[in-house]
Amino acid sequence: MASTYSSFNLRTTQEKFYIEACDEGSEEVLAVDRVSTEMTLTVKRDVPAGADSRPICGLMGTIRLVAGMYLVVITKKKKVGDLLGHAVWKAVDFDIISYKKTILHLTDNQMQDNKTFMSMINNVLHTDGFYFATDYDLTHTLQRLANTSPEFQEMSLLERADQRFVWNGHLLREFLAQPEVHKFVFPVIHGFIAMRSCCINGKVFEWSIISRRSCFRAGVRYYVRGIDSEGHPANFVETEQIVQFNSAKASFVQTRGSIPFFWSQRPNLKYKPKPQISKTVNHLDGFQRHFDSQVILYGKQVILNLINQKGSEKPLELAFDKMVADLGNGMVKYIAFDFHKECSRMRWHRLQILLDMVAEMQDELGYFLVDADGKVLLHQDGTFRSNCMDCLDRTNVIQSMLAQRALQSQLRKMGVLHAGQQIEEQMDFGKKFKNAWADNADACAKQYAGTGALKTDFTRTGKRTQWGLLMDGWNSMIRYYKNNFSDGYRQDSIDLFLGNYAVDESDWTTPLREPKDWKFLTLPIVMVVAFSMCIICLLMAGETWTETLAYVLFWGSASVVTSGLILFNGPDFVDAPRLVQKEKLD
Repeated sequence: MASTYSSFNLRTTQEKFYIEACDEGSEEVLAVDRVSTEMTLTVKRDVPAGADSRPICGLMGTIRLVAGMYLVVITKKKKVGDLLGHAVWKAVDFDIISYKKTILHLTDNQMQDNKTFMSMINNVLHTDGFYFATDYDLTHTLQRLANTSPEFQEMSLLERADQRFVWNGHLLREFLAQPEVHKFVFPVIHGFIAMRSCCINGKVFEWSIISRRSCFRAGVRYYVRGIDSEGHPANFVETEQIVQFNSAKASFVQTRGSIPFFWSQRPNLKYKPKPQISKTVNHLDGFQRHFDSQVILYGKQVILNLINQKGSEKPLELAFDKMVADLGNGMVKYIAFDFHKECSRMRWHRLQILLDMVAEMQDELGYFLVDADGKVLLHQDGTFRSNCMDCLDRTNVIQSMLAQRALQSQLRKMGVLHAGQQIEEQMDFGKKFKNAWADNADACAKQYAGTGALKTDFTRTGKRTQWGLLMDGWNSMIRYYKNNFSDGYRQDSIDLFLGNYAVDESDWTTPLREPKDWKFLTLPIVMVVAFSMCIICLLMAGETWTETLAYVLFWGSASVVTSGLILFNGPDFVDAPRLVQKEKLD
């Protein structure tokens, strides 16, 4: 099994960074020249005795900003658990270290831009959910790993990783070109991992969830929707549920991803912007690329489209249905289920309608199962591809229910559950299961929408509560603010981190300093002044009621008119991305 070094010391001199491998018996050191940026291997005795030293947990990679190259290192990690005997870690804290010893050569504007870019990288790094392992490939499912060749097994973790899920892939581009340094770096995934030790009927087993978030077409809720020309959908997440018992192991894989054709839903100050389906592109081309790749990777596809079948979401449902029909691929099946309509007025028991509808399909798709001797007993022949508008809240509820049904069958096959026993009857395990899936929902939602998930009270308790509704209302308000007034910065941060935007040191201008339209400052000031004057006139009445009424009507009308102008020009007032051209986000 391929592996990398697991512990390091960073030794620093004026000329070089020295990354020492601290594993037992290792003498190798990676030397990085701070001027030429060249990377070479050396040994510990060649490191200058006076070099500053600090322990680090690993390398995320390098990135070029206005001031030059920076080294991104993991400074703190937390153990999540063990997967098949391999330690899995969560990266908790990071540091970004400049190759250059000073930035005095920069102009004031360049210094400010560099500071902003540094802040953007930190923004991504401190979005919770980066995980890694030094001797296990977290980017592949158990079934994919079981079907690989001996040559694949001997490849370095960096070479063999599924590039869809390597979030530090852009940062590792310099390392990728030099196979001899691969033992110093590892792929880092973004998403969610939970590992729980569980007991049913006195039998102890390990149960895990791994959600791998794709770095292709990554971004935030309203600025990244649909697919790109390569067929990569927004907010694509592969979620694998793994069970280990007495050396036997099983896994069940599901996917989620944005409705896979070309559509957008740009923020414009309205609570829910109207989705727009592009009229100028060939949808079927990208749509086919998406499902061709999904069939190759996962087998049969059962689409669970959970969006509303009326109102602003209806055209998306109709277009999705028509494209599946036009595709004519027998490996792709489409099922529409109006989640909100079916579960309206707290009728959450009606989700069983969908489970009953797909039960036979789920049995046909199956799951992956290996016995204690390492013999593969069952393969998973396809996946459920679930989506709602955001692929967060409704999607996670359905995925958790399908996962529970698969798990029940797996535990019976493994001999943990007796024939006829239901998971719902196992109160202690049920609590762990529901809380882990709710935590998965929160993690995916924070990474895409900026807040925890909605409807998690149902995932955690199995029923909808009034408190849950209140919390959903609160999270919805926070989402509204973030989606309109801070998501442009978050989108820019992701694009910079993933290499969708590259900083050019020789370019003296950046899109960060593009001036705002005059309306951006003028209209809000006029509205605030007019509204304030309206309140003052009400509190400080004039000599006659007609005089007071005239003032109130004047200032009230002014505040209403300016409010209307602001809403009419909504796109000018939202925080839009600046680092990537518009067409790349459509």
